[in-house]
Amino acid sequence: MTEGNDPSSQPLMGHLDELRSRLIKTFIAIGVGTVIAFFFRNQMLALLQDSYSNTAGRSLVVTGPTDQFSIAMRMSIFGGSVLASPVIAYQAWSFINPGLTNRERRWAIPVVAALVTLFSVGVAFAYWSLPRAVDFLVSIFSDLENLWTVELYTRFVIRFLLLFGISFQFPVFIFGAAAAGVVTSARLAAGRRWAVVIIVVVGAVVSPTGDPVTLILLSTPLYLLYEGTIWLIRLTLRK
Repeated sequence: MTEGNDPSSQPLMGHLDELRSRLIKTFIAIGVGTVIAFFFRNQMLALLQDSYSNTAGRSLVVTGPTDQFSIAMRMSIFGGSVLASPVIAYQAWSFINPGLTNRERRWAIPVVAALVTLFSVGVAFAYWSLPRAVDFLVSIFSDLENLWTVELYTRFVIRFLLLFGISFQFPVFIFGAAAAGVVTSARLAAGRRWAVVIIVVVGAVVSPTGDPVTLILLSTPLYLLYEGTIWLIRLTLRK
């Protein structure tokens, strides 16, 4: 399948070959990004470790001979995926673009921009919130000594950042539902109480810690985004 051709006229094998080509290019981009990120592993570890070190007053520890390597690879793949995200977005767009109508193309760029922006804001807010969550977790019992392993902590931080980033994207789907006529701003406004309950319950279920501090830090901006989406629907869609 080549750009500009009608995808409906292409045989199934043509679609599969195109998909395979796009996936190969995506994995190559992630691989190159991972190699680049590996050279900055110490800087990434410092960014992730600061919240714990500044709060607990000690460094993270390793408990196994392969822990350092596995941690370096996990951070490098995460960083490499972030570096490769423009290539990933381009490959995805190039694959679906021929099958979109002109109206869908006009919506695609704002939607992708909104998803990327909200994800970035969510990750940034998560990084700002991380010290508050860590401070709560290390102070639950005053008689216990906090000796966290870098393996578990980096896994926790990456999940924490991804959780906030993904959660912050939900306004795009609400706006899309409103644009499709599934919901209106009036119905969303009338369902505020249910929205609060759903946000809190989902936050408690998907939160990597389940502690009240993380739940509050996650639920508060999500509700504000919900209210902001209602106003955006009223202003732009008049629904």
